[in-house]
Amino acid sequence: MTTYKDAGVDIEAGSQAVKRIKGLVKGTFSKDVLLDVGAFGGSVSAEKLKKFDKPVLISSIDGVGTKTKIASAMNKWDSVGKDIVNHSCNDVLCCGAEPWFFVDYVASSTIEPEKVEQIVKGMAEACKENNVSLIAGETAEMPGVYEQGETDIVGAITGVAERDKMVDGSKIQEGNVLVSLPSSGLHTNGYSLARKVVFEIAGLGVNDKVDGVEGTVGQALLAPHKSYVKEVLPLAKESRVNGIAHITGGGLVDNIGRLLPEGLGAKIEKAKLRVPGIFKFIQEKGEVPDEDMFKTFNMGSGMVLIVDKAEAEKIIGELDGAWVIGEIVKGKDVEII
Repeated sequence: MTTYKDAGVDIEAGSQAVKRIKGLVKGTFSKDVLLDVGAFGGSVSAEKLKKFDKPVLISSIDGVGTKTKIASAMNKWDSVGKDIVNHSCNDVLCCGAEPWFFVDYVASSTIEPEKVEQIVKGMAEACKENNVSLIAGETAEMPGVYEQGETDIVGAITGVAERDKMVDGSKIQEGNVLVSLPSSGLHTNGYSLARKVVFEIAGLGVNDKVDGVEGTVGQALLAPHKSYVKEVLPLAKESRVNGIAHITGGGLVDNIGRLLPEGLGAKIEKAKLRVPGIFKFIQEKGEVPDEDMFKTFNMGSGMVLIVDKAEAEKIIGELDGAWVIGEIVKGKDVEII
């Protein structure tokens, strides 16, 4: 006799995981959520859309990538739960959307209820901080697809924006300036390169320390992805920004470049960047070329706002730690000079 458990899938462990996270998930529910945890779908009342003249729904889906390797080495999983929510909120924010509801997908070779609970705990905390409801999710156990001990974390978010307040880059003009908002570290990108340098080339462990990096290497790499919703959404609703770039995979070069209208480019002054020590360590120890660094990491700028020059100084005064790193010019592409 061969059971499902013999094949590597433990249904009881999955049930335990659901029991552990039910309260965490319900703690994120707003009055708009209509179905309880365990329904076959998540449901949200659309009454909120009546507050908008021309409501537009904006959705995004992403994952935390190989940052889960750091979480595993540190045996700390709530951080990556926060990561996926904050990353997702930032993505729809770039379009001028207010994050509304979130769904998750956690897959593993073997379901460990305690691990799932920690991941969802982090998600729930970030959802409450961003005023988002976690309305549904999936926990999948797939031996043979994922290597033993591996976990994948994915999230999808939906936000809502007023159609005439959407931010799409079409208002970007020559002479606009680039206002950088500080990152908390690598956020959720570049971990394959970071792990190769830190653990293979440098031969460090997660509990080791290096000069210029606060805390241990593991703590620096696991620092949660920052959400910019509370700071930036009011600016978007007031139409004070012409473009918003979330600096994720592709770094400053690609993520700013994807916003630029035909005939315009951007120049970023390298000397004006505020690069955290962890990036400097990775580049020096791994002998990583500038081009790779700037197309892989955020280099200390987690989000970049493209704003009218006349508005820049006022915005910088309103946002904690913001500063100018460059400007929009005639031409094409993004240059680091």
